[in-house]
Amino acid sequence: MTDLRVTTTRGTNTVLDWATVQGFKASLRGTLLCPTDEGYEDARKIWNGMIDRHPALIARCAGAVDVIAAVNFARDHSLLVSVHGGGHNVAGLAVCNGGLMIDLSRMKGIQVDPASRTARAEPGVTWAEFDQETQAFGLATTGGFMATTGIAGLTLGGGLGYLMRRFGLVCDNLVSVDIVTADGQLRRASTTEHADLFWGLRGGGGNFGVVTSFAYRLHPVGPTVLGGLLIHPISAAKEAFQFYREFTPTTPDELTIYLGFATSPKGDPVVAFIVCYSGPTEQGEAVIEPLRKFGTPVADMVGPMPYTALQNLSREMFPAGRLNYWKSSFLYDLGDQAIDTMIAQFAGVPSPFSQAALEQLGGAVSRIGKDETAFSERSAPYNLIIVSAWTNPVENDKNIRWTREFWEAMRPYESEAVYVNYLDIDEQDRVSAVYGETYERLVALKNSYDPTNLFRHNQNIKPTV
Repeated sequence: MTDLRVTTTRGTNTVLDWATVQGFKASLRGTLLCPTDEGYEDARKIWNGMIDRHPALIARCAGAVDVIAAVNFARDHSLLVSVHGGGHNVAGLAVCNGGLMIDLSRMKGIQVDPASRTARAEPGVTWAEFDQETQAFGLATTGGFMATTGIAGLTLGGGLGYLMRRFGLVCDNLVSVDIVTADGQLRRASTTEHADLFWGLRGGGGNFGVVTSFAYRLHPVGPTVLGGLLIHPISAAKEAFQFYREFTPTTPDELTIYLGFATSPKGDPVVAFIVCYSGPTEQGEAVIEPLRKFGTPVADMVGPMPYTALQNLSREMFPAGRLNYWKSSFLYDLGDQAIDTMIAQFAGVPSPFSQAALEQLGGAVSRIGKDETAFSERSAPYNLIIVSAWTNPVENDKNIRWTREFWEAMRPYESEAVYVNYLDIDEQDRVSAVYGETYERLVALKNSYDPTNLFRHNQNIKPTV
């Protein structure tokens, strides 16, 4: 076999001799894939079809010891590193060009302890898999809006989801993590062990190491919730957003409502409320009665359903393989001018698969102190997410341009802050805005745990040492 050309952390190319590669392969319980190996092409593909990168090596880890070996190998050879959990990040940060991809997607262990209402899960688990296990005991924690999202990236970035107004963000429900840091050491971080690191991992993304397991606090939920879609014609858009603006500040923590623009399967533009009430169904029916009485919906699909079914609603709306480009910001101003701007911008949508939505925050999210976790933007009432999706690469430019123009038009009404998990590949300059006043504290943490910036293929917090 020939030697292998690889990319270093300095962005330069070097060569690994084949004996070195084979030695690394022999050290793994899992699989090491090179570009000519069977399975390599499938392993490098992720949810966003825009991402077409080719790692020199893919280490498909079977456990924490494999992760330690991969981190040590990358550090010793100054290899560019990316970390693949669920592979759902829109920026495609799971996959690097020319470096080592540490692939955790086969680490699927889940252990639920119903007595203590906790669960420990490995980083290759998706929210669909996690919820299936915990719901067997009538338990859940805040999880992603898209069930195919991996638990790892969502948790480390903060974690928005249907249950956040009742139980806080995903990261607010972390009990501890096991993490391999840049020095190859496996550490447990919690409020009592490496508390500084635990603080940074709750919102700081993948900047501090590779997490090999997450322990979560669980809550009684379901198995049935009151959820689903209420769809209105686009002609009712302004009134729908005005109603949303007045109604959402009055809602209890058990209710989360998203409101967005979409295109129906028949090709008609619509506005849709997505509802999740996680308390008793009878109470929920009374709470959402004003929502049901608003306007004349073209479809009312809200009703009792399994929590797992609600989590899976987005599976058909956001399938793997489509080309995706996103823009997002927290939103404070939902006045009539902001509403008019959104309506005008969506009118020019070039793809029937693209959507724009407001996610309702507040509740338990806002009751966590801004200094308690690295996710510090706790006061915004809404998050605006513009999800552009299409199928033909020839249409890349017009879809990306539409997304950017929509976001730019909304700038007068947006916060500078942004949710890190929604940043796309070209938004590294917004990373400091993600964290605001906590950014320097994160830099100090990076200096301590990853001073050479081994973990840089992310929304990167750069060390200063």
